[in-house]
Parts: sequence; C-alpha cells; structure tokens
Amino acid sequence: MNTLVTGFNKEVRNLLVNALSQRHHDVFVSEPTDEALKKIDENSISLIIISDYSNEAIQFCKLIRAREYGRKYTIFAVITQDQTDFLDKLIDADIDQYIIESLFDEQRLDVRLAFAEKMARNKEGQFLIEQKLRESEARARSILRTTVDAIITIDNRGSVRTFNKAAEDLFQYKSSEVIGENVKMLMPQPYRREHDDYIDNYHRTGDRKIIGIGREVTGKRKDGSTFPMYLAVSEVNVNNHRLYTGIIRDISEQRRLEQEVLRVSEHERHRIGQDLHDGLGQMLTGITLINKNIAASLRDEDHPLADEVDEITDLLKEADEYARGLSRNLVPVELDSSGLVAALQRLATNAERLFNIECELKNTLNIQFDDPTSLTHLFRIVQEATSNAVKHGNASKVQVDMQANDTQLTVKIEDNGTGFGPDWDQNKGLGVRIMKFRSRLIGANLEISDSSLGGAAIIVTLLSVGSSYKILSS
Repeated sequence: MNTLVTGFNKEVRNLLVNALSQRHHDVFVSEPTDEALKKIDENSISLIIISDYSNEAIQFCKLIRAREYGRKYTIFAVITQDQTDFLDKLIDADIDQYIIESLFDEQRLDVRLAFAEKMARNKEGQFLIEQKLRESEARARSILRTTVDAIITIDNRGSVRTFNKAAEDLFQYKSSEVIGENVKMLMPQPYRREHDDYIDNYHRTGDRKIIGIGREVTGKRKDGSTFPMYLAVSEVNVNNHRLYTGIIRDISEQRRLEQEVLRVSEHERHRIGQDLHDGLGQMLTGITLINKNIAASLRDEDHPLADEVDEITDLLKEADEYARGLSRNLVPVELDSSGLVAALQRLATNAERLFNIECELKNTLNIQFDDPTSLTHLFRIVQEATSNAVKHGNASKVQVDMQANDTQLTVKIEDNGTGFGPDWDQNKGLGVRIMKFRSRLIGANLEISDSSLGGAAIIVTLLSVGSSYKILSS
C-alpha cells in the first residue's frame, strides 16, 4: 500500500515511517504543502497519516477533500492528549480516525496501523464501486437524454420514476409534472381505469400482456389528443423492488402512410366493383334482353336454333349474377346510413347458407366514419373472424355483438369452436395478422380471448376520443 506521512514533527514522522515499513508499505514523506499534494497524485496514495496537529495540516486535509476524488483517501491524524481540544477542527477537516495514546507503544501502534490499512482498502474499494455507479448512471442519463425513443420507468405501484426528454416532447408534459404520478395519466379511457387492475393481476398471477412482449397501444398527450404508439416493457428487480421500463415509439406517421396506401387500394377496389356493377353488369343485362328477343323471334318461326339461343340467355344471366356477386364482394358495405348493418345481415345469411352454421347478430349499430373505407375494414374484420371460426375452430355458432358508450365502440365476434391454442401469439396466422392490421388502420385495438360460448372471442375496441366515427342509430 502506498502511504503518505506528512507533518512537521520529524520524530513522529520517523516512528510512523519505521512502523509502516515493517508492514511493507511504500512510504512517502513530505510536509503538508503543495509538494505533498504532488506526491499524492504521482504515487497513487491510499492512506495519509498526519504526524502532528497544525493549522497547515488542517488546511491540507481540507484541500484533499475538496478535490474531485478527495473522498477516496483515508486520513489518520496523530494528536497528543493535550491536543484533544482540537478534535472539533479535525472533525471539520473530515479526518477519518485518530492515533492518540498508542504512538509509543509498538504493539498498539501496529494494531492501529492495521486498522488504518483495512479502512483504506475498504474506502478505496467503495470509492471505485461508487465511481463505476456514477459513470453508469451518467451513461444511462446520457442515453435517456439523447435517445429518440421515449423512455419511462415506473415502480410496482405504477408511479413514474423517470421521464426522458423524448417522452416530454411526445406527451407534452415536463418531467416534473409526471414524476411521482401514476403512469395512467398518459392513457385515455378505458385503459386508464383498467391499468391498476392489470398491474395487480400481473403481480398476483404473473400473466403478461405487454411485459417482455410489446404491443401497439394508444397514448394521451397533455392537450387530450391521442396517438398510436408501440410500447415495449421490460421488468427489472433493483434491491428487491420491481421496476418497469417502457420504451415508446410514436407510430402516427406509419399508421397514416398505411391508411393512405390501403385507402387507395380500397378506392381502387371500389372503382372496380362499381365498374363491374354499372358497366359489365348493365352490358350483360342488355345483351340478355336482346338475346331474349332473338330467341322469341326464332321460336315464333319454329327455328331449330331457338333452344340454343335460350341456353345462351341462361348463360348470360349466370354471368350477370356472377359479376354482381364479384361487385358485392369488392364493395361489401354500401355507403349509406344502413351500410354496415345491411352488409352484416348479408354476411350472416351467406355464412349460414355456405357454412351450415348459426350466425347471430346482436345490437347491430349503424356507424358512420369520416373515411368510408374504415367501414369496409371493420366489416372485413368481422368477415375474417367468422371465416376463421369455421375453418380453423370448427365452430357451429358465431355471434357478432356491438356495444357503444361515451368512451368506446366494441365489436365482439365469438364462437363455440376449439378456440386458439396456448402458443397462438407466437404463431399468428395470416388471418390474425390481417385483422390486427385492419384494426390499426381504423385506430382500433384488437384482442383475442376466450369466448363465453366456449371458443374464441375477437374483440375490436375503438375509442371515441380522437376517432372519426359516430353512431347514427341502433
């Protein structure tokens, strides 16, 4: 161990140097001046022993403690019995320990020096640990401050512990307004009132819905506006306390681009459907009528080709029906006040006829969206869920239920089939991915759970806040 002995009493200094040398210290000696400070820097000093009390020694100790790494040094001071009145000044100078009565007792001095060594090693080790912690915290703060993603840390009660600059920009809150508050203040209803129950349920059962998985959810800014975001949550245990770190990314622009791409696609689909209905359909209808007249004339003349012309007429009727069927599939929701209700009724009728199942509609609502393609997306979700229930769940009954209140619109498609397996979330089929994609495009959240009928339940939730829909009638 490298040790500095400093002071003005040469006799005491020599005693200390001899005792320390016997304990295999590398000892450096200097008076308490700038020269002593230089020796500390040049020789990686761990232990400093003041040989005698003086104002210069007191000032020297204060200078050491005032340095950037001044807390890592262990300082012992030798004082005599008649100098104990100066202990308050030594304490003020932040001396660690004192050697008073044992200086001229070789055995007791050796014990005191052994104690000084142990304290110096412990203090230096503790300082290195604290320094690494400070560096780690500084790096963490730098990452939190500069990352483009919003990062929020909460405790097991949901109280916000950290809120970085990107989170401030995203949610429009200052960190001082959020830290200590429940994180549900950043959520719209109904997620706000459900959040505490979710945390409690996770603590009781360990059932994870977001932690370690990540999902798309809805956030709420200070001004009350909502936005779609991707949330990834991780759990850490710090000193037997649970902390949850959420990394949040605003996906509003991504959703806008997706909506625009699909809007164009749906408009093109609608155009083709209209062309089939108004163009090809009307042409086939006209040809059918002409052909009927020709067949009637040939039949009046008892012409042998009359039956063949009748057959052509029947084929034209089939082609006309097929074209109109294609048109209805391309444009399933008529753009009027009863569009969705009419389309769902037709869906239920076709499902019962084609799949030989019972398809029940409950509480159908007439919904109007600012963007008409959103109505088509909602219909397609119900259509896909119904088809999946039969094809993959072997269901014999499907029930579509719609509920609306001041905060949200919910569409639930339930069946009595086999449901989803335990690992469905890791092996999502194309149908589930498409339904989730369509729900995101209309600003809705899609969840899969067990059904009251015994099979699977597809639940689409669309918040009224920030959404562009309205209920016309029921």
